Amino acid sequence: MTESTVPSAADCAVLWPVATRWEDNDHYGHVNNVTYYSYFDTAVNGWLMQSTGLDIRTLPAIGVVAETSCRFLSQLSFPDDLQVGIAVERLGNTSIVYALSIFRVDGENLTPAAAGRFVHVYVDAETRRPTPVPAEIRAVVEALGQ
Repeated sequence: MTESTVPSAADCAVLWPVATRWEDNDHYGHVNNVTYYSYFDTAVNGWLMQSTGLDIRTLPAIGVVAETSCRFLSQLSFPDDLQVGIAVERLGNTSIVYALSIFRVDGENLTPAAAGRFVHVYVDAETRRPTPVPAEIRAVVEALGQ
């Protein structure tokens, strides 16, 4: 997906449900920009835990967010229901680059609200030095395709 492309649900290997919360709205009555990053984080880690069947926090290597970005396309507000689209842009030796999208559920339609990027770099849980992506994570990410 290019920077100017509006995301489509068809471009996403996974759609992860996320509900907005009352506290997500800011003074202006819409979801605050920083909360979009929380939706990305929740979707990626929730999907990883469900698809591996593991509590990823207990693995000897953990994914830390080294880079993230978000392009805002339309306003969200509580009580919107959302779907976060997950696709893999790149799977490296020690990192994974995800292409992410946030869609507002509008009845049968998914309306694009944001497009983002999320880079997980895997580090040893104790030393915090880069380490290969754990085999359990690599297997589910590879299954998404690139």
